[in-house]
This record gives sequence, C-alpha cells and structure tokens, in this order.
Amino acid sequence: MDRRRFLADALAAGFAMAPLAALLSACGRGSLPEGMAEIKWDRDTCTRCSMVLSDRRFAAQVRGGPKDAHFNFDDIGCATFWLAAQPWGRDAAARIWVADVSSQVDAVRWLDARRAQYLGGRASPMGYNFGATGLPQAGSVDFETMREHVLARGK
Repeated sequence: MDRRRFLADALAAGFAMAPLAALLSACGRGSLPEGMAEIKWDRDTCTRCSMVLSDRRFAAQVRGGPKDAHFNFDDIGCATFWLAAQPWGRDAAARIWVADVSSQVDAVRWLDARRAQYLGGRASPMGYNFGATGLPQAGSVDFETMREHVLARGK
C-alpha cells in the first residue's frame, strides 16, 4: 500500500470514529439532570459558607427563586439551612439536586434531593454528616427527616 492511500484510509477511519469517541468521552463525566447547571469543581463556592466545592460525594444544587437562579452547596446541610431562610425555600417548584454519596470523582450521579434517602454518619464537608443515596438502605431516612435533624442542630 502506498503512503498516500494509507494516509487517506487513516483519515477516513478517524472521521468515522469521531462520533463514537465523542460519546465515549462524555460517559465518564456523568450527566446533569435537566435544569441543573454545571458545577466547576475546585472553583465554585458554596452559597452559604463560601467553601470551595471539591468533595463530589456531598455537593448539592438548588434552582429556584424569583429569577430561577442556581445555587451551589458543598453539603446538603448548607443547602437545608439556606433554603430554610428563603421565602420561597419550601416552594415545590424549587428544584434540589444532591450528589449520590457513592459517586466517583469523574462521574457524579445526581439525585432529586426530595426523593433521595439519607445515610447518617458520613463525614461530610461541613459536618452535617448525611450522604444521599437513591434507594432506601438500613438506617436511611427521607428528605424531611434529614431536614429536621439538620435544622435541629442549629448551625
């Protein structure tokens, strides 16, 4: 095979594989639920405590309010306290997402925070110590129970 033919075949194969490569490269990043804004890890800060969001297992995001804005949190506890202080914080139209505590660094799995189950005893960034999971597990509690425990701590 001559060099020109080889280069032409290699170039054609590269173009044919581009869509597959794009699909595979997106697999590791995890997907965002509709309406959720991308979090820039190790750069974005928590709306409540200003800590940099770096631990992907405990992050949360809220979207709502008069301008339907998004707000990032390093811990579901920060999101809970912050929402309690908002006049629209109990509005069902506000969307709340929380990272699955079993998420990997390169692929965060996002859960609807109101439907998630929460496991206590996890060492979370701000010490509220709840990690979210998609399915009920021994000792897990629902969103409202987690919320009550966090707010009762008063910090």
